[in-house]
Amino acid sequence: MARIAFILLCHKNPERIVQQARQLTAVGDYISIHFDARAPQEDYRRIRAELADDPNVTFARRRVKGGWGEWSLVQATLNAIEAAVEAFPRASHFYMVSGDCMAIKSSGYAHDLLDSRDVDYIESEDFFESDWIKTGIKEERLIYRHWFNERSRKSLFYASMDLQRRLGLKRRIPSDLRIMIGSQWWCLRRRTIEAILRMRRERPDVMRFFRTTWIPDETFFQTLVRHLVPETEIVNRSLTFLMFSDYGMPVTFYNDHYDLLLSQDALFARKISPEASDLRQRLGVLYASDRRDFSVSNEGRRLYGFLAGRGRIGRRFAPRFWETETSLGRDKELLIVACKKWHVAKRLVGSIKHHTNIPALEYLFNEADTELPDLGGIQATLEKRTRHRRALMRMLFDYYETDRLIICLDTASIDLMQDFYADRSVTRMLEVQCSFSDDYLAGHAKRIGLAGAEAPPETIDRLLPTIRYDILYESECIRDASFPNSGQISDRRSPAENAEPIRSFLTVPEETARSVAETPDLFAD
Repeated sequence: MARIAFILLCHKNPERIVQQARQLTAVGDYISIHFDARAPQEDYRRIRAELADDPNVTFARRRVKGGWGEWSLVQATLNAIEAAVEAFPRASHFYMVSGDCMAIKSSGYAHDLLDSRDVDYIESEDFFESDWIKTGIKEERLIYRHWFNERSRKSLFYASMDLQRRLGLKRRIPSDLRIMIGSQWWCLRRRTIEAILRMRRERPDVMRFFRTTWIPDETFFQTLVRHLVPETEIVNRSLTFLMFSDYGMPVTFYNDHYDLLLSQDALFARKISPEASDLRQRLGVLYASDRRDFSVSNEGRRLYGFLAGRGRIGRRFAPRFWETETSLGRDKELLIVACKKWHVAKRLVGSIKHHTNIPALEYLFNEADTELPDLGGIQATLEKRTRHRRALMRMLFDYYETDRLIICLDTASIDLMQDFYADRSVTRMLEVQCSFSDDYLAGHAKRIGLAGAEAPPETIDRLLPTIRYDILYESECIRDASFPNSGQISDRRSPAENAEPIRSFLTVPEETARSVAETPDLFAD
C-alpha cells in the first residue's frame, strides 16, 4: 500500500504546522518539515519540541532563508526530501505541500488513487511553446543569470538583466534538457525522487544552470522529471486543487467551500484561509476517516469563472463575493495618511519609511503615475486600482511580505476610507491638516483642471471661496464619520504636539514619533 512522505515548506504559524503534521501522520503517513530560517528561532524550537515524540516526523537538517522566485525554495525542498528519503525507507510517494494546504479526501481514498497507477503526478508544460506564463518576463528567466530578488531588490534585478542583454551575455540551456514549467505542487514516486537526487550529484552543470534561473521551483522538478521518467509514467497534472484570480493571485477557500472542495478531482487544496477554523477542523477529521464515497464533479474552476464574472447573489455559498481576495484579512493593518496637500503627505511618509520598516505607498488611488510593482495589470490604471481596490491591497501586502502597510489618500476619498474601514483588517488613519493660502488654492485649481493656465485673475478669485469650502467640507466629512483609530496632526501645532498622534498611528516608541514629527520643512509649500 502507498505510504506518503509529505514535504512541507513553511515559515509561520507553528501551532497550525503541528496540527497539520499530526493530522497527516495519524494514519501512518510521514512528513518532512523545512521551517524557513528567516522565521523566529523560538517558533522552530516549539515545533520540534511538540513533534519530538512522533517517529513519522523529521526535519530538514539545514534550514535556508527562502525568497520568492529564488533558488532557495528549491534548495529548501531538496533538503527536506533528503531528510525524508533517509528517515522513511518505507515511503513510496513524496507529496509537496505548504502550510496553507489541507487534504480534501480521506487518506484511504488518497492511498487507493496512488496504488491504482504506477505514475508520477506533476504538471509540466513546454516552457517555450505553452502559454503557462501569463505576465512578466519569460525566456529571460532562463537565458540570463539572476542573482538578485525581483521583489526585494527590483532595481538591481532589472539592471543586472539589462546589462547582460547589452553585453550579449545570453547563456545556453543544457543541450540535453527540454525545459518544462508547471505547478510546484507535485506527487512523485520514490524511484523518481532518488533519480533526481542522483542527477543532482552527477550533473553539476544542471545545478549551476537552475541556481541562477528565476522562479526555478516552477521549472526544476518539472524539467528533471520529464528528463528522467518515460512519458507514459507521468500524469501531467497536480493532485492539489488551486485556482488563480485574473491577476495571478491564489484564490482562498473559506468555511462555506467544504462541499465544493470535496467534489474536486484532487487530494489536497490550496490555499485554506487561516480564518476558516471550521473548514480546517472538518478537513482534518476527513483525512483520518475511511470515507471513499466522494462524488467528483470538478466544477470548481467553472463555478469560479461564472461567479467572479457576474458577482455573488448569495444563493450558493452564503452572501459573500466569490472574489475571496476582497478581504484584506484580520491579520493585516492598513495605515491611511489623509492629506489634501500631496507633497506634505509624501514628505511625511518618506520620513516614516526612513525611521521605520513599514512599507508605504503614495497616492495610488489618486495619482496615475504612482510607482507600483507589476501586479499583472491590476495596477495599470486608476480605474482598475479603484475598482479592485481590496484585491490590489491584498496583493500589495503579499508583494511586500508584510502585515502593515501605509497608503496616502486625498481627503476627498471618503468612500475609499469607509470601504477600508468596513474590512475585517485593522485600519488606522492620520489626517494631516494644513493651512491654504490664496496662491496655493489658485495653483491647486489649475492642477486639477478647474482653471486653465492662462485663466484671468477674476476667474480665480471667484473660484477660491468654493475651493476653500470644499477642502473644509472634506475634513468635516472625515470627522463626522468618526473613524476609530484615527488622529490628526496640523501645521498649527508644534512637533511636540504632533508627536503623540503620530506615535498612536504608527504604534512606535515616543522617540521615533518625535523624529518623524520634527521632519524638516514638513509642512512647507
